[in-house]
Amino acid sequence: MTSTTKLTITQPDDWHLHLRDGVVLKDVLGHTSRQFGRAIVMPNLRPPITTVELALQYQARILQAIKELPENSQSFVPLMTLYLTDNTKASEIAKAKEAGIVALKLYPAGATTNSDAGVTNLAKCDEVLDAMAQHNLPLLVHGEVTSAEIDLFDREAIFIEEVLHPLRMRHPQLRVVFEHITTSQAVDYVNTTDTANLGEIAATITAHHLLYNRNAIFLGGIRPHFYCLPVLKREQHRLALLNAATSDSKRFFLGTDSAPHSKHLKENECGCAGCFTAPQAVEFYAQAFDSVGKLQQLEAFASFRGPDFYGLPRNTKQITLEKTSQTIPSTYQFGEEEIVPLNAGKSLDWTFLG
Repeated sequence: MTSTTKLTITQPDDWHLHLRDGVVLKDVLGHTSRQFGRAIVMPNLRPPITTVELALQYQARILQAIKELPENSQSFVPLMTLYLTDNTKASEIAKAKEAGIVALKLYPAGATTNSDAGVTNLAKCDEVLDAMAQHNLPLLVHGEVTSAEIDLFDREAIFIEEVLHPLRMRHPQLRVVFEHITTSQAVDYVNTTDTANLGEIAATITAHHLLYNRNAIFLGGIRPHFYCLPVLKREQHRLALLNAATSDSKRFFLGTDSAPHSKHLKENECGCAGCFTAPQAVEFYAQAFDSVGKLQQLEAFASFRGPDFYGLPRNTKQITLEKTSQTIPSTYQFGEEEIVPLNAGKSLDWTFLG
């Protein structure tokens, strides 16, 4: 239901989230759990979550942290994933399905934060990918090639041609989520791929890729808190993403890729990649949809298409946003350190009411 000042929708889920671990876990988790019903938790910790046993241990730590949060956050459900490596065993897939693991994550080695254990050659994973198709476990794809000679801004488009489509041709029953897409080429591929002969494909889109182009990284100097991987692209790509997200296509849904790093790790000579959007995640998406007059499409994108793809029930709780300006705080607590949210100190048109 919408009015001129308020928007009430079914509680959304975040289908791509980084929570980290240890002393910072509760601080990060609190931001997501106050807005979202569920979230798919990325497995790129140190060491990575490569087995069912490790995933269940991590899940237990998350669930313990949830108990320490305010009551309105305690219904939050973490959805666990495994980190695909060259050494993942096909026998682990049946265990994963039985344990409630929802997907496996493909990081090409060296593609992003903590991806050094990622896959070096997908041919080494063929048996595992066949088992995933058999057990209906999707593959979540970080879609970039990592060759040093390939321009950073071209890596997603080349990945589609050289890796993603050949992968799906070899494993035609495998379901794929092309995560945090950033280019018009990715939009076109997801939109036009015929799933009659290939497994179902979907894509997540972040709020920062809907709101900003690559100019944001360099506005008045280097802006490290806008640096993420895949990197922000040209305006034409941002507009293509915004058109896809606000369309009627069921293949695009919400995934924040909120990626927390402490202030000192972002603001140094080799700053980490990742935008921390969790505290204002739903408001950022509302601002993006409102910018093109498509607020009526936000509920489907944020609340319906993700659970439908994963075969999970839609949430029954509702949340309300109000078109009231807020100023994003300059920092938040991050264990014993501080973390800077995206667009810190700037105003945002929408405010989450609960």
